[in-house]
Amino acid sequence: MADKELDCTGLFCPEPVFRTRMALDELDPGQTLEVHADDPAAYEDLRRLAERLGHEVLSIKKDGDETIIVIKKKKD
Repeated sequence: MADKELDCTGLFCPEPVFRTRMALDELDPGQTLEVHADDPAAYEDLRRLAERLGHEVLSIKKDGDETIIVIKKKKD
């Protein structure tokens, strides 16, 4: 179970990336964020965002049109 969930369904690029970034900024190091998005670009965009920021992608899966990604915020 993630520390925080973010629903970005119905939003298209770049909105899921912006909202994910803001949500990650609000987390404490070591906490997790679960993001749900149905934008076709979300799978790659959110994975790249997490990696670029140095966070750990714990899981990423497709469920129909929806991408569900769990990101663990890096420790400082």
